[in-house]
Amino acid sequence: MRTRLAAKPSRQQIVTTVAALAFLALAAAATAAVDGHHVDSGVLLRDFLFRVFNFTVTFGLLAYFLTKPIRKGLAGRREGIEKSLLQAQATRTDAEARFAEYDRKLSQAEAEIETIYADIRREGEVEREKILASAREMAEKIRLDAERTAASEVGRARSELRREAARLAVEIAEDLVRQKITPQDQERLVSEYMKKVGELH
Repeated sequence: MRTRLAAKPSRQQIVTTVAALAFLALAAAATAAVDGHHVDSGVLLRDFLFRVFNFTVTFGLLAYFLTKPIRKGLAGRREGIEKSLLQAQATRTDAEARFAEYDRKLSQAEAEIETIYADIRREGEVEREKILASAREMAEKIRLDAERTAASEVGRARSELRREAARLAVEIAEDLVRQKITPQDQERLVSEYMKKVGELH
């Protein structure tokens, strides 16, 4: 934003102002000299006018040669200030644009992070369900294997018990037979057995 600088004075105004000040200074000096010494007024007036003329010419030359560089310096200073203001405005605009861009990127990053968190949570839930399903399946398999193993063990134990019971029954029967069957009963049983075998053939 460009600021409005004060209007610079012209060279003529500067020269006029300085000449008036010089004239007043010389007039004051001449008055002081007249009050101190009684000298011829014509000589004093000539001396005063000569000094005023010399001062005016010197001042005019100085003003002529110095006002241009001063004006250039002031113009350069004003241009430098305006340029600095324009640069500051451009820097501010650029900073605001960068801030808006960073703010937009930050908002996008926050949304992306939230999406990633949601994906991670969803994948975690899916993986958890897979692990639980696998654990249930494994537990069911172990249970079925245990049931089959138990059934097999029970069957084998029953078979062994039957064999043992049959062996014991045979031993008991043999003992009973030995105790109660006479030699005549044995001959009769052998004879009946042989007869039955013959009938089968």
